[in-house]
Amino acid sequence: MLGFLVRRLILALFTTIAVSFVAFVVTQLPAGDYVDYLAENCPIMDCHLGTGIEDFSTRGGRDLARDRLGLNDPFIIQYWNWIYPIAFTFDFGMSARPGGVWQSANDMIMEVTPPTIYLTIFTILITWTLAIPIGIYSAVRQNSVGDYFFTFLGFTGLAVPDFLLALVVMYLLFAYFEVSVGALHSGPYELAPWSVGKVIDMLQHLLIPAAVLGTAGTAALIRIMRNNLLDELSKPYVVTAQSKGLSTWKLVIKYPVRLAINPFVSGIGFILPTLISGSVILSVVMGLPTLGLLLYGAIKGQNVWLAADVILILGVLTVIGTLISDLLLMVVDPRIKLSGNET
Repeated sequence: MLGFLVRRLILALFTTIAVSFVAFVVTQLPAGDYVDYLAENCPIMDCHLGTGIEDFSTRGGRDLARDRLGLNDPFIIQYWNWIYPIAFTFDFGMSARPGGVWQSANDMIMEVTPPTIYLTIFTILITWTLAIPIGIYSAVRQNSVGDYFFTFLGFTGLAVPDFLLALVVMYLLFAYFEVSVGALHSGPYELAPWSVGKVIDMLQHLLIPAAVLGTAGTAALIRIMRNNLLDELSKPYVVTAQSKGLSTWKLVIKYPVRLAINPFVSGIGFILPTLISGSVILSVVMGLPTLGLLLYGAIKGQNVWLAADVILILGVLTVIGTLISDLLLMVVDPRIKLSGNET
């Protein structure tokens, strides 16, 4: 067990280093830089780099700004200056909000981290709560009316984009029920201290975004659960148990479901970053203050440092999630061994 953990942790470390390098490379690919963005937008907004108003109208002023931001340094130096404080002090440095106002990137990330966690956890709960029982029903009642109905819903959920579904739901709720969907709290609770009422209000606001965000994932997991369970139901041990008089539902829950549920556990490593990155457009449409919206704003404003910070966080979440899923998979599936030949 200890050797397995050590190997996984070493692999996770090297994977994280590779992810950080790729994240910084990707943010450098678009043409132009942050100074170019400020030069284009300074006529309509107050732009500065933290010490005063900058002159971006001249080439000399823009070159001076690039020197102060380190944009003229070699790429490897820029990467080191960015990753060093993150790796050793967990300091994401200073980053700019729209308008060129500089602020601690840690504060900017922490502002949107709690809403992101709430939305992600709520979405996972909705996804698993719906996908597992529906997948089991569709497999046990294969080719029934209910199976065809849920299959139709599943393909529809996979085909319809989240942002389009969000627009339709928002329109219907406002047009017929006068309910406005957006943000995470009602006006009176926006700045109020945490209380039972505020938690209930937040859950009410999270229900629609989480349901919309989890539509595609729920549809996919229903199909996975159904197909895996059908494979298990055709195996000899199931036929043997049925011949001994074990009831269908007791048999299904006790044995095949435990094996068919493996993809749910192994997919934990990809759920967190997928939901966060997938919520970018949804956050814009529904006005949700999430990490995805922060990434969208950073990319739109050519803020390479903040964009690389968020992409790195997504990569680390993937690495951590994969490690957790490996450990949980060993608990769920006893066929997986911890010897040198584990899979």
